[in-house]
Amino acid sequence: MPPRSTRPPLPLLLLCLGYAATHLVACAGDAPATDAAPGGGVVWFEECALASGLDFEHLSGHVPGRYLFPEIMSSGCALFDADGDGDLDAYLVQGGSVPSGGGAPNQLFLNRGDGHFENAGAESGAGDGGYGMGVASGDFDGDGDLDLYVTNLGPNALLRNEGGGRFVDVTLAAGVAGERWSASSAFVDYDQDGDLDLFVANYIYWSVDAELECLDPPRGATYCSPKSYEAPAPDSLYQNQGNGRFRDVSDEVGLRARFGNGLGVLCADFDADGAPEIFVANDGTPNQYWDPGPDGTLAERATLLGCAVDEQGRAKAGMGVAAADLDEDGDEDLLVVNLTGESDSYYRNDGRYFSDRTPLLGLGAVSRQRTRFGVALRDFDHDGRLDLYQANGRVTQPSEPPPQADEFAEENMLLRGVPGSGQGPRFEEHLPRGGTATPLRATSRAAAFGDIDGDGDIDVLVHNRDGRAHLLRNVAPKAGHWVSLRLVDAKGADALGAVLTASAAERRIRREVRTAESYCAASDPRVHLGLGPIEGVDEVVVRWPDGSQERFGPLAADEAHELRQGTGR
Repeated sequence: MPPRSTRPPLPLLLLCLGYAATHLVACAGDAPATDAAPGGGVVWFEECALASGLDFEHLSGHVPGRYLFPEIMSSGCALFDADGDGDLDAYLVQGGSVPSGGGAPNQLFLNRGDGHFENAGAESGAGDGGYGMGVASGDFDGDGDLDLYVTNLGPNALLRNEGGGRFVDVTLAAGVAGERWSASSAFVDYDQDGDLDLFVANYIYWSVDAELECLDPPRGATYCSPKSYEAPAPDSLYQNQGNGRFRDVSDEVGLRARFGNGLGVLCADFDADGAPEIFVANDGTPNQYWDPGPDGTLAERATLLGCAVDEQGRAKAGMGVAAADLDEDGDEDLLVVNLTGESDSYYRNDGRYFSDRTPLLGLGAVSRQRTRFGVALRDFDHDGRLDLYQANGRVTQPSEPPPQADEFAEENMLLRGVPGSGQGPRFEEHLPRGGTATPLRATSRAAAFGDIDGDGDIDVLVHNRDGRAHLLRNVAPKAGHWVSLRLVDAKGADALGAVLTASAAERRIRREVRTAESYCAASDPRVHLGLGPIEGVDEVVVRWPDGSQERFGPLAADEAHELRQGTGR
């Protein structure tokens, strides 16, 4: 049976409210954005949140003169198909009040399919009211719907998708509440038994009563660093029992023997052994690389493999994490983003170990200028090279008071992939900064990625602390063709952990199906490939999570395809 193919809808026309609210710009489907921005440069994104109905404002609960550490770290977001209608809906995690442990509920916005979102309201059942941090998506019960796991300052929440955009809180019955301050999480079949387990990165041991007072002369009181507390937490792993319940196996698999300030989580088969490894970006402590063994335990191998610290042996302030086969040598490379003054960390996968090759990507200097949280590698302009988007926001006050009200606000960054030296691409900052006509300044945290309007390119949802969310519609001038691939298992669920290799002319493009990446975010599991001048994919080889392998294709360019397990060759 050939793979199912769907053509994208006709371009949509709607008006989008600019961030500065001083003028209106048109979001015209995939019409080329060739207009130069003020000061030069070509616009790649248009901010359309309010005009698209995505009316959400985050509240950290900060009170002037009082600095409670969790306020500066939240919050998360997701792009996923909540109601099973084929388009991407948006989920935004709310903060509230740290002392009370929450407040206003999280918000689910359903995509009408015409470029507009509607708030699903309380009746959706998705509005967990804890003090929110992040969100993960995955079909833990195998019914074909993506469920949500929300991490909080305190007990987390598992929201089972009942279909049609309705959710029910099954946290207590499933046994996955936890008690720590959790950040990113991921659904991953670590034991390869056919259902999704749950990995949770915990940050630090913290309480309101034990909060510290930290000073930043000459500005005075400020938020503390995680190093101030000297209280890193172990992570958690919940094994899916297949009956709606999970079992906490953190002790027996070895997680509780190691501690770290966990923020970012990403799962991938880095060593091509057929089993997923779990990488944790830690804030000020060495990163962790958990490798499943045949006895069911997890071995921590980051130091041995070369991805725990940078090339000078320093543990950086790891926040968000991304992965892709940047050098197209058949394995997943790692990118970890860090604090102002610290460069990104590009860990090139050399097969048996990782090498810190950050300068090769051109990220050594440009990335040090801001504090980066949300991050992803996507081909936004379809030229066949991955680009890099980074959501930025400070965690300490600048030395000089800024002109805007939010003293932690920074501009996000868009870096375009350009030809490198034969060992993968390089990145150059694209101007205008962040790809928008007027650079958006906010304290950005999570960023989720996916095609919200079905026009074949990747858009961005950015969650901002104490500010409105940004929805960045991709209007970049396109330099080539694309394909979108949704890989689903025999039950119709997105096949998280599946690995595909696409043959397109002389290229061999390897990608993995995942939702967990970036920082406290969940992105669309569909795989998007920019092809440049190549007019289609000759063949796609899929290795499914159960180890079986199938071939699909040829596949037409500029179309979305569904590859279902059991229908290939």
